[in-house]
Amino acid sequence: MDRQNSFWLDRPVLVTGGTGFLGGWLVKSLLDYGASVVCVVRDWVPHSVLLQEELHNEVNLVRGCVTDQFFLERVLGEYEVATVFHLAAQSIVPIANRNPVSTFESNIKGTWALLESCRRSPGIEQVVLASSDKAYGSQEELPYHEDMPLKGIYPYDVSKACCDRLGFSYASTYALPVAITRCGNFYGGGDLNWNRIVPGTIRALLRGHRPIIRSNGNYVRDYFYIEDGVAAYMLLAEKLAENPELKGEAFNFSTEKRLNVLTLVEKIIDVMESEQLPDVRGEAGHEIREQYLSSEKARRLIGWQPLYSLEESLQRTVDWYRKYLRHED
Repeated sequence: MDRQNSFWLDRPVLVTGGTGFLGGWLVKSLLDYGASVVCVVRDWVPHSVLLQEELHNEVNLVRGCVTDQFFLERVLGEYEVATVFHLAAQSIVPIANRNPVSTFESNIKGTWALLESCRRSPGIEQVVLASSDKAYGSQEELPYHEDMPLKGIYPYDVSKACCDRLGFSYASTYALPVAITRCGNFYGGGDLNWNRIVPGTIRALLRGHRPIIRSNGNYVRDYFYIEDGVAAYMLLAEKLAENPELKGEAFNFSTEKRLNVLTLVEKIIDVMESEQLPDVRGEAGHEIREQYLSSEKARRLIGWQPLYSLEESLQRTVDWYRKYLRHED
């Protein structure tokens, strides 16, 4: 049994946002390592990884909302939770732009309710809080590193910057053992938001259509494979258990291989051996032109490194969607 197995075996773990993209993959990995998982779920999402792979039959599924502090305190206490992964959020940027108040409610109020519940629950040993690279906003210097100011402007970006600072506040003021993740754009099997570039491109190619790029194709991003993301979250919780001095620290996680949208689409086309050409429409707005991260701090302090190359992760992603969409005409 390796260190990771021994740490997670029978550990009571709460995952908020378990029906989300990252949440489903994290629950799957935690179960593989023998953790006792509790999921707080607001909405029933039939096509989520959690439900599609019937992981909900292996966890304690609790219906409720993360903005309800007293509900969260009950869950933490009754299930004797030791480790918390707070992932629940409204995470789709166009929706945040259209519905800022509901985004702030879910993302900001949900975070302080969760942190206050953890503060009032003596059994909590680690809290890993999901922020985002979007919290940095637009910076003159790239790549982003963790001591840069958080300068988010648009609703989703601001909500994540607030969550980030709330985590730091609770760690600094109350010594709550919370650490913060700032990741790039997740991709991988299980993301059914077809407006996102990776699933949308793969589905279009599988149907024999041209993939649509709504921007001009030159926006630069960190694209981060979902299984690497899960490994990063779990590693951070383990290291936080080993070294309490990590509380309040934020960590960038990235493969440090930045790509523009057009290049990513072309790589997917190559993996799928397609002859389709992308349809570049140049319509997107309210987005930062270049965002990418340095993971030097994570490498140095917790020994982080990605598990998969870009080619491997894209192939695994394509394979997942081929299987998922195999019954389509």
